[in-house]
Amino acid sequence: MIFYVENEVSAEFDFDIEELSKQVCEAVLKEENCPFEAEINMTITDDEGIHEINKEFRDIDSPTDVLSFPNISYETPGDFSGVEEQEADCLNPDTGNIMLGDIVINEGRVRSQAREYGHSEKREFAFLTAHSMLHLCGYDHMEPDEAKVMEDKQDKILNSLGITRD
Repeated sequence: MIFYVENEVSAEFDFDIEELSKQVCEAVLKEENCPFEAEINMTITDDEGIHEINKEFRDIDSPTDVLSFPNISYETPGDFSGVEEQEADCLNPDTGNIMLGDIVINEGRVRSQAREYGHSEKREFAFLTAHSMLHLCGYDHMEPDEAKVMEDKQDKILNSLGITRD
């Protein structure tokens, strides 16, 4: 896996952002049985930065905690069988890797939501990363049954890494 992080706001936490993100992304790809080497881009920004992106790409005029921009369309979430048909759009010709997509995380929301939910910033950052990665793998949470699937997968992945709410 190739993982790029752009820390636009020089965010600093008491954990290594890149190391934690890679762990979570690799765990999601393993859980989803992704048969490809993947590339993922992550941007760490603030309320203003994510607000601009949300407005430009989703026509939503407000900040949020995390945004996901998948490069792959899925018939069924987590089913990578159609990827070869999309290689022209998602294959990096230089590396041969599948460009899975982009994750944008709001530093301020990591901190405020960790306080609000009573857990560590590390846990909140890992949760947002897992959540976004599942979107990059085709999952959504618009319907209650979809939300339950995502929640179960997020919990399983974070628990497997020992990243709990404690």
